[in-house]
Amino acid sequence: MKKKKNIFINVVSNVIIAIVVISVGFACFNANSALAVLGEKQIIDRGNSNKKRVTLMINLYWGEEFLDKTLQILDKYKIKTTFFVGGCWVEKHVSDLKKIVERGHELGNHGYFHLSHDKINATENYNEIFLTHKLIESLTGVQMTLFAPPSGAYGKHTLEKATELGYKTIMWSKDTIDWRDKDSNLIFKRATKNPSNGELILMHLTRSTLDALENIIKYYQQNGFELTTVSQNIS
Repeated sequence: MKKKKNIFINVVSNVIIAIVVISVGFACFNANSALAVLGEKQIIDRGNSNKKRVTLMINLYWGEEFLDKTLQILDKYKIKTTFFVGGCWVEKHVSDLKKIVERGHELGNHGYFHLSHDKINATENYNEIFLTHKLIESLTGVQMTLFAPPSGAYGKHTLEKATELGYKTIMWSKDTIDWRDKDSNLIFKRATKNPSNGELILMHLTRSTLDALENIIKYYQQNGFELTTVSQNIS
């Protein structure tokens, strides 16, 4: 069964790659693109400051061993959040992706190969976003609209192509740096220090993040904040 699933995923990926090759030529000459003015306004790093909401946004290229318990905690506190998933991770973890969707969480685009988008050209920026978009769409039917550049690295071409593909480019207002510092107390402090409306809190799936998660959730709920998806937070 596993062999059949892998064959299916590979077939899907090959079809999507073929679509990308054809579509990129089209996209690069899109005369209707409304991208004359680029700048920081195209980057969203905070939600609506008029609403007492925060988002625990989770980037997912690894750490799937902590996914089930993370989902259980989110269920326990009746929270829906946003998972930004990488295309190459999705290919290997289709069942995990579907768990996220089945639980009602939002999916965001995190590129395909976790490249530094500020160092790649326009076509490569386009491919990274588009290929991931089509893979997720083919597996779940979800049409993603939020793009989080890996490592927060972006350039002019990143903003151009994300906008061209109908995406909002998402950054963060708080970074737990949990991928580097394996300290649940430090992760908690970074996630909750001087909170304000609209916080977008960057997290990953790590053991220490999992250990801190319930305390972070309880802190915000006890202080009257609603924990929401990115789309709800920025609306």
